[in-house]
Amino acid sequence: MSLETFTLESLRADIEAWVKEIQFKKEPRNLYAPILYSLSLGGKRLRPLMCVATCSLFRDDTYNARNAAMAIEMFHNFTLLHDDVMDNSMLRRGQPTVHAKWDANTAILSGDQMLIEAYKLISDVDSPAATLILDVFNKTATEVCEGQQYDMDFEKQDNVTVDQYMEMIRLKTAVLLAASIKIGALIGGANITDTNALYDFGINIGLAFQLQDDFLDVYGDEKTFGKPIGGDIIEGKKTFLLITALQDASSSQKKELLQWLNNENANRSEKIAAVTNLYDKIGVKEKTENKIDELLNKAMRMLSAMEISAEGKRFMADFVSMLVKRNR
Repeated sequence: MSLETFTLESLRADIEAWVKEIQFKKEPRNLYAPILYSLSLGGKRLRPLMCVATCSLFRDDTYNARNAAMAIEMFHNFTLLHDDVMDNSMLRRGQPTVHAKWDANTAILSGDQMLIEAYKLISDVDSPAATLILDVFNKTATEVCEGQQYDMDFEKQDNVTVDQYMEMIRLKTAVLLAASIKIGALIGGANITDTNALYDFGINIGLAFQLQDDFLDVYGDEKTFGKPIGGDIIEGKKTFLLITALQDASSSQKKELLQWLNNENANRSEKIAAVTNLYDKIGVKEKTENKIDELLNKAMRMLSAMEISAEGKRFMADFVSMLVKRNR
């Protein structure tokens, strides 16, 4: 299977089929059923998609990328499952989260098992670069946990900077997408120069992806976003939008913004509308869109400079385009 013979949609269909093939024919049911439920909730499968696609940049046979792709998707869903418990989120992709459908203890334990299953899959990757692939996976797993801890720490801090936030989302979100790309390249037989360049490309699109998620939480369509709009505002979550607003607001705007954020008894819809209105006045929407575009343009310049096939560049460009079109 080469980049000339598949599209983003056809590759995603293959990955969906692989996900559906994951079954656990053992007990206890309440350990494994939540894993299958979590995987069944869908999503764009961006990380496994990029793992296989990047492998195809360097070789036509992508069979050996399958276990890595599934390991990455399993790991990603493990992080979502635990994140939902920590954030007490009741919906994921428009459906009840695992802890809402079962309970928190089940979600934690099933998440732990998902991490174990991810390591089983990555350990089964058949590649001369298997040791390096495991090193990348280990480093990424640690960084994701570090990013999550920073995210929780920021909830208790009033002076988080944009730079601190960008580093947090690099760890929590961008490194997994970048690692997916790098692992795919390693399985494909790419050299270190190419794999490092592709990793940096992945970091930039991963950062843009998370900022887009922040943006859609305020300005997106609830039906396509998959969860209620304004959740970050209600939680007072330190996002790029809030940090930028506090940094750039006038003294009166900052006072009003903090009053709304600290008012736990405010009507939900009124609070979201009031904070969004302040964001508009401060220019947060445009500043966030500009930052997203800056990161995507940087990634595209990196892609243009890479010595890969025209088909490979087209495929990667299509992927970046898909990110941009996430309802913005």
